[in-house]
Amino acid sequence: MEEQFARTELLLGREAMERLFRARVAVFGLGGVGGYAVEALARSGVGTLDLIDDDTVNLTNLNRQIIATHETLGRHKVDAARERVLSINPGAVVHTYKTFFLPETAGQFDFTQFDYVVDAIDTVTGKLMLVEAAQRAGTPVISCMGAGNKLDPTAFEVADLSRTSVCPLARVMRKELGKRGIRHLKVVYSKEQAMTPAPAAEEPGSAHPKRQTPGSNAFVPAVAGLILAGEVVKDIAGRNGT
Repeated sequence: MEEQFARTELLLGREAMERLFRARVAVFGLGGVGGYAVEALARSGVGTLDLIDDDTVNLTNLNRQIIATHETLGRHKVDAARERVLSINPGAVVHTYKTFFLPETAGQFDFTQFDYVVDAIDTVTGKLMLVEAAQRAGTPVISCMGAGNKLDPTAFEVADLSRTSVCPLARVMRKELGKRGIRHLKVVYSKEQAMTPAPAAEEPGSAHPKRQTPGSNAFVPAVAGLILAGEVVKDIAGRNGT
């Protein structure tokens, strides 16, 4: 049994591992949360991954994003992530999309071909569209709520969106999805009250203050991403008891 996924198979069993090998999971957003989700999915033996993001790696990503190193600076995140996935599991199939999930790009994706969708994007508009598209296709989706401006990685919980509290993003999502007739959504959210970050420095001579950038760190987004991946793996493997 000395093979790459042997330790995982000891917990999940051979049949569950076969389901993971055959599964196709789409991860939208490869930042601090999504990057760690991809990492755990690859190490769990998910056979096909679709990676969606149009951003490139920059210096400010180095404090929290697993694909961000000085060697990957300037590269598209999907390319860096694909390379990392294949270095972990050369047998994986990785599809990359250098695009953000927006109204004008949503038509590129056929959600019926995915076995699971991971929402790790950070715009409300995109998240709402993504959840709608996945649920319309009958594809399971899990969504990450706010992870910025927080310091307590133990405050995360997995819940139905209807049962969340404290998190402002969850409140907005609950309201907006309710308007669309969507009452239930599996989410990862934090009960920690968000901190107020220090004001961003203004450009010399600028008449307009910079938009406040959320603070982040190496451990809170990572934990959220790992929880997302864990739920996907357990659901596909039939180990969540639901």
